[in-house]
Amino acid sequence: MSLKSKQPLFAAESMSFKSIEINLDDDDDGTAWVQTGATLGELYYKIAKESEIHGFPRGLCPSVGLGGHISGGGFGTLVRKYGLAADQVIDAYLVDVDGKVLDREKMGEDVFWAIRGGGSFGVILAWKIRLVRVPPIVAVFNIQKTLSEGASKLVHKWQYIANKLHEDLFIRVIAENSGTNPIRTVKASFNSLFLGRTQRLIPLMDGAFPELGLQEKDCTEMGWIESVLYFSGYQKGDPLEVLLNRTTIYKSSFKAKSDFVKEPIPEKGLEGEWEKLVEEEEALALLIMDPFGGKMDEISEFEVPFPHRKGNLYNLQYMVKWEENGIEESKRQCEMDENAL
Repeated sequence: MSLKSKQPLFAAESMSFKSIEINLDDDDDGTAWVQTGATLGELYYKIAKESEIHGFPRGLCPSVGLGGHISGGGFGTLVRKYGLAADQVIDAYLVDVDGKVLDREKMGEDVFWAIRGGGSFGVILAWKIRLVRVPPIVAVFNIQKTLSEGASKLVHKWQYIANKLHEDLFIRVIAENSGTNPIRTVKASFNSLFLGRTQRLIPLMDGAFPELGLQEKDCTEMGWIESVLYFSGYQKGDPLEVLLNRTTIYKSSFKAKSDFVKEPIPEKGLEGEWEKLVEEEEALALLIMDPFGGKMDEISEFEVPFPHRKGNLYNLQYMVKWEENGIEESKRQCEMDENAL
């Protein structure tokens, strides 16, 4: 029950509802019925056990529950190729206020529209999702640059091209404070997934973003499910079973907020953000920039209750992470995040 809401409400614990049924013969690319308490990691694991060429557009944290992820839209490394997790939902089971279990037909198209990214309109028991095709081999790279190595100009240029790249190419930027006093700086990581081989990736990068200087030695080829482990922070050689772990590998406290950016931030504006990051000496401060464009530009802003489609360059997330526990430290770090905004 909520202690703050003026209206009576309750929260239902769904973590035990975690059944996943994969059907590769259904629809053109296969479908899955996934109960709302299943985690993203459990879904990836189940898909990988059935096929090396099927995937699902999803977030990067495998311990996140699918129910809440879809209810908020849900995007990750496949967002430019296939859109949101919510865009792949084709049916659902929902318990309404009278305790009736409704599928898409019985709940009606208005309610079905609302539950795919618009929040809670009942208790979701399960989602029927459309799977997507992924190549058997993908390429990843992670190039890091500090301010002295031209990171600011590279991030500025990235804003103009990231949403216009080939839809198979996803390049996000993670900018974070780095170093110790008196030498403090910002490090920008250009973190990428390409749905293809390195041989095809290099010419695309040479044409669209030559300033980054990507070379073949910077790229690593792997299967799609291995890229899921890679972006989740696991080490090369870790077994797929780590995706079944419901506890996070990162234990730090954190606060995060996000914006959707429609106009590139000027270089002076970026410099101001770098100053804010460097000012934070006792916590890790980050800006995470996830590009849109591609499929996101093709889907109407009214298709599901996630309006940030064409015209949005990227999602910008502000985050601070700290190790020290306690109310005062948490308040201080939250204030730092507000100042960055």
